Amino acid sequence: MRGAGSPAEINLRDHDYVNMGLARHGQMPTIVVGDIDRGGVFAAMFGTVALLDPEDQALVAGFVVNKFRGSRALLQPGLDMIESATGRTVYGVLPFDVDLWLDAEDALAYGRVLGRPGPARGSEWLRVAVVRLPHISNATDAEALACEPGVSVRLTVEPGELADADLVVLPGTKATVDDLRWLRETGLDQAVLAHARAGRPLLGICGGFQMLAEQITDEVESRRGEVPGLGLLPVRIAFAADKTLARPAGQALGADVRGYEIHHGRVAHRAPELQALITLPGGETEGAVAGNVFGTHWHGAFESDDFRRRFLTHAAGLAGRHGFAVAPDTSFAALREATVDRLGDLVEEHLDTDALWRLVEKGAPPGLPFLPPGAPALA
Repeated sequence: MRGAGSPAEINLRDHDYVNMGLARHGQMPTIVVGDIDRGGVFAAMFGTVALLDPEDQALVAGFVVNKFRGSRALLQPGLDMIESATGRTVYGVLPFDVDLWLDAEDALAYGRVLGRPGPARGSEWLRVAVVRLPHISNATDAEALACEPGVSVRLTVEPGELADADLVVLPGTKATVDDLRWLRETGLDQAVLAHARAGRPLLGICGGFQMLAEQITDEVESRRGEVPGLGLLPVRIAFAADKTLARPAGQALGADVRGYEIHHGRVAHRAPELQALITLPGGETEGAVAGNVFGTHWHGAFESDDFRRRFLTHAAGLAGRHGFAVAPDTSFAALREATVDRLGDLVEEHLDTDALWRLVEKGAPPGLPFLPPGAPALA
């Protein structure tokens, strides 16, 4: 299993159910994985354990170092010292691998350039700028675009990079109204508007789609009431107390498409003449198209290979990139499977899997030392 965030977020521990709360509930042995690429990994490992209360500490069996570049021999003295200082085992060191970028989920894992696209199949590349919203979520939507040869995907907060892009994407967000306000404060809204008014393609996904509306009514998430949207799609969004949760399928641009929905915002009104992006089997519609502006609440839609190719071809035409050509054989599912296999190979090669199996079978070793000061025990 995997947690979400740090197990030492002691300000949230009383209500934690995804990290040590879950481990405590199931008395599950726990491994702290440290990202050495960000620096300070040994201090983070020691401090993580030392900030947990005694019962949580008793479940932390050891550590794994992740994303290491360089000689293991140079790292070994630090590994020995952290084992000595904590009384816990380092179960291995995973090397940095540039091909492991799919399904990063945490946007902090992304650099400015997303993925490693292959050479263009046509005479031109397609340049995609994804706005790196402060509360960006489901950023994996952009990964499927970055899998295509000849598609350069960049995450950015620079208005100038939007001006140079062929396709601009407003991704999902956990805070639509707050991120829309940030868009305006930074001047990125003007760059988005200028891009759309120039006739170049603009795509909004979930929260990004909601930002494109004429008006947002939010008494649920931000509780700011009526908020003007960017006005690029003739729809109005209203936030509902209950989230829409679904795994729908339909047709878009003549191709089969699947996705998933997880959002409070719903289309409360749409102009009757507005074209839908996706048609569901029962005849219902989803999303919106107004010339060069596209919006959908569906995440994961671009993992549908045929739809992704058709959308990118259409976007390239709108952007004037007539020399761009999609690859006919890119399979997102196959690339994802290869990524999982590669990660599995690295785990098998670089971690002590026998020792990890013993943790699975027997739990955390008894008598692990307590590291002071520790957090106060939970009631």
